[in-house]
Amino acid sequence: MRRLPDCQRPSAPFRAAYRALHDRGALAGRAEAASALLSDCTLCPRQCHADRFAGRDGRCRTGARPVVSAAHPHFGEEAPLSGRCGSGTIFFGSCNLLCVFCQNWTTSRAVDAREVSTRDLGEMMVALERHGCHNVNLVTPSHMVPQILSALLHAVEAGLSVPLVYNTSGYDRVETLRLLDGVVDIYMPDVKFLNPASGRRYADAEDYPDVVRAAVAEMHRQVGDLVVDDEGLARRGLLVRHLAMPGGLADTREVCRFLAREISEDTYVNLMDQYRPCGVSSRFPEIARAITAEEFERAIGAARLEGLRRLDRDVGRRWRLDR
Repeated sequence: MRRLPDCQRPSAPFRAAYRALHDRGALAGRAEAASALLSDCTLCPRQCHADRFAGRDGRCRTGARPVVSAAHPHFGEEAPLSGRCGSGTIFFGSCNLLCVFCQNWTTSRAVDAREVSTRDLGEMMVALERHGCHNVNLVTPSHMVPQILSALLHAVEAGLSVPLVYNTSGYDRVETLRLLDGVVDIYMPDVKFLNPASGRRYADAEDYPDVVRAAVAEMHRQVGDLVVDDEGLARRGLLVRHLAMPGGLADTREVCRFLAREISEDTYVNLMDQYRPCGVSSRFPEIARAITAEEFERAIGAARLEGLRRLDRDVGRRWRLDR
């Protein structure tokens, strides 16, 4: 990857959480414990018990090796992640949630992805930092936790030092997240909806509301509210995304109430307006359209009414709010 001009890491002191864990000799143990789960996989809430060393029979349709779709600097993330020089995104193939409206359909179905070694994955992380990216951003990582931890061993030994971002659908088991305590610097979960009927209809996951509540609480316990440095770059903490959907089907008011009352009023939230029909959403008439300006304005109003104090600066092409 060509290095962008003037893209260098900020001079402010920073020590990634995973480096301290590695220095204590504990990172290898985490990788070993996570890898052992692949033979009878219970990593995610599906708990399909697939032997991923033997093949790709689990719900995520991936085996024991990392499956990567792309790795490159990304400038479309939230400002505290993208900064001037980009967020170093690694897009994993497949997904454990499989929303019918997925905007990365070919990636989440592992159509456009390839298997790599854990060493290769670690080298991707290091290459992104050397390119000048402000962080390493792991996109759809829930089914790849063992592979990530094994790759991180190689990356740390090669000098990786930028924040590690866990960019997830929110469909994560607390038990798996605990393997990442002291590893992940920034958690960035979606909170998609809090109605079990929506979870069942749109993601084949009636338990999504209960799972995401517990997962976000665990993430916040580990890293707290989002902390940014003097340059506005994220260093540690929780950043939540919520995609507003047509007809209020994303339960925006309930999501905002949960975050403000059960997590923190200082939760950094990106309310997103970019819902459009993708995937197989055309089969569901109620979501087979984009949201309207009025619907998105109501979503913003819900966040304010519920007391959330840190909305992302850029919440779409037409709306801007103060953080």
